[in-house]
Order: sequence, then structure tokens, then C-alpha cells
Amino acid sequence: MLARRGLSVSMSAAASHPQRHGLVALSSLHSTTTISTVAIPTATLRHFSASAAGAWCSASADASSSTPPAAAASTPCMATLAAYYSKHQARPPIPSQQHPVFGTIPAEVKMVEVGPRDGLQNEQRKVGVNEKIELINRLAAAGLRVIEAGSFVSPRWVPQMAQTASVLRGISLYKNVSYPVLTPNLKGFEEAVKSGAKEVSIFGAASDTFSRKNINRSLEESLTQYESLAHRIIEADLPMRGYISCCLGCPYEGPIDPQRVAYVAKRLFDFGCHEIALGDTTGVGHPASTAAMLRAVLETGIPPQNIAVHFHDTYGQALANILTSLQMGIGIVDSSVGGLGGCPYSPGATGNVASEDVLYMLQGLGIETHVDLNKLIDTGRFIFGVLGKPTRSRVATARACATTVL
Repeated sequence: MLARRGLSVSMSAAASHPQRHGLVALSSLHSTTTISTVAIPTATLRHFSASAAGAWCSASADASSSTPPAAAASTPCMATLAAYYSKHQARPPIPSQQHPVFGTIPAEVKMVEVGPRDGLQNEQRKVGVNEKIELINRLAAAGLRVIEAGSFVSPRWVPQMAQTASVLRGISLYKNVSYPVLTPNLKGFEEAVKSGAKEVSIFGAASDTFSRKNINRSLEESLTQYESLAHRIIEADLPMRGYISCCLGCPYEGPIDPQRVAYVAKRLFDFGCHEIALGDTTGVGHPASTAAMLRAVLETGIPPQNIAVHFHDTYGQALANILTSLQMGIGIVDSSVGGLGGCPYSPGATGNVASEDVLYMLQGLGIETHVDLNKLIDTGRFIFGVLGKPTRSRVATARACATTVL
């Protein structure tokens, strides 16, 4: 169910009569208005020209005005948006290659390491600041160029993330490595900025029930909150990533309509997110459902170079789903060293797909990542030694047991 402008409508009704319900039709979301050679989605202009202009760009736009997007585009607010989108969202197409078996796939993949945040947040054993700092430094030394450093959330709900500020201040800042942090609300964002964060993430869910369980807000209420937060992030000129949970299934609602995922993805993209990470939080997805979901998201007009996939391996389908994503042109893959992870709000969900296993598959496909597998395996051994448990990576386990290196 979607709540907008005081109405409660079903997703199917909204899709059938988008203008009647104050929604932008998914089939038309790719339409754009060009500002100084920067294409900004028309839907974004509607959002920001009305509410954001007066709020944070010192523009005089009236929220009740019917000023068309083209006219509003000349305001200072639209110029700010154009500059932000050009700097953070505009990306060249992903370079591709022809594989003799799998056809056209990316020639290079950006691996996003989520272990220090999404991986550790569900671990019961407390991991100290120095151990987190060493974990992140080891990951950077292994060649990973994007490493989630933590999150600025209430320590009451996620105690493992209570010392993220100290971690940010203590890590060695490798050249060309970004260390994004999760900021689910304005307070978290402000704390992140004070701590020196240079990139942030926000998150939504494709499931209304999951959203209520996770952040005590409906899907639409959460999007309204993140739109306001996006204003502040754009004002600070920080890159912003958008996560979507439960893209292939919800522990409370079951299967998720791909069109609902597409709707949330396009809203986050229109807010200014440079990447949309599509998460299979429960790990129930398989190649067919993954393909259907990605097709719906791509049909909104979000470029494939701005889409990431984030799979949990509950049913052992994560690598198959990643391969399907590669064949559909996706070149950004989230993973967690050693398969760390889980979700405190998704009962039964196991860890993220192991970074070592993803890297082994990508290397086998001839895809460049700039990541050293041996160093990554050693890093997994380190953090699982801290936790006092065996790694969940099949590749790391096999290498430890092998008498010879194949």
C-alpha cells in the first residue's frame, strides 16, 4: 500500500492511474529535462522545485505553485541540482566484454565491501574499535576501493555500530578508497559529517511491513523522510548511496512485486542517489526472480552503471544471482568478507555473499576487480579469528583445506 497526498492506494491502482493518485507513471520516469547539458529526471524537478527550493536553496518557489518544471529549472535550486547530479550521478557506461559462454558481461566490476557495517552489525560478540580499524585497513590493502565503514544509528538498536565515529577517525585513508557510512536520519547524518564522513548511504525497503519493523515508518513515510534528508546531503555536496531492502522477498509479506522495487528505486534515484543497491535481504531470490526485478528497475530509465546488487546467501543462490546480474549489464556488486552478516529485522536471513567467493567467480570469468584474493582470504581469517568462529567463505575454507593450490 502506498500513502500519498492523504490517499491510500494499492500499487496496482497507482500503476494503472498514476496521475490520479499523484504518482509518476513508471513507464514515463525516464523522461528528462536538460539543464546545461545535464539531464535531470522530470520527476526530480517536480519534487525539488516545489518543496526543496524554498527550504534549502534560497529560491522563491512556492510549494503550491503550478510552475512547470522547465521554468523552475532556471532557479538557483535547479542549478545546484544540476551541479550535484553532474558531479555524483553522471557516469560513463560500464565497459563490456564478450564471454564465449555467457555473452556480453562487464569487463570490470566494482566490489563494494559491506563487512565492517552490514556484516558486523548482527554479530553478538563485541568487536573493538582497533579491531574494526584493522579490518578496514586490511580490506583497503587487499585492493577494495569501496568499504562501508559503519553506520550512525542508535546504539540501543545496533550496539555493534556505537563507535563508528572513532573508527572513521582511526582508519588509514587510502588514496582512491571511499569509506561510506549509513545515515538513516538527520541526526545520524549530522554526526557523520562531524566525524569526517565523505560519503553517506540512506535506505528504504520494498516492503511496507519490513519498513515499519525496521524504522517504525511506512514505506511512503520513509521516502518522505529520506527526501528531506537528501536535501541536506545535496547541500553538503556529499555523494549519496541508496539501499533498498527486501527486493526479492520479505519475511513478513512474502514475494515482492518487481514494480514496487522499481518505484522505490526511481524515487531514491530522483532524490540524488548515485547508486541504488538492490538488496535480497532474506536471500530467497533466484536467477529468474532476480532477472524480473532488474528488468523492472532498468525499465524506469536508471542507467545500469548506477545500479548495484546486494545478495544474501540464505538459499545458496547468491552467486547465481550475481551472474544473472552481470549478464544484464550490472557492474557493481556488494559482498562481505567471509560471508559476515545477517539482518536483525529479517528472521532467518544468513550472511551476505562472501567477498572471497564473489572474487573467485569474477576472476574465473576474466573480469577485472583490482582485488587480491590471497590478501582478502587473510583478512577474512583475521576477522573470523576475532569473532571466534569459522569463515563462511567456501573459497577460503577450500584453500585452507587444500594440500596444493590449483
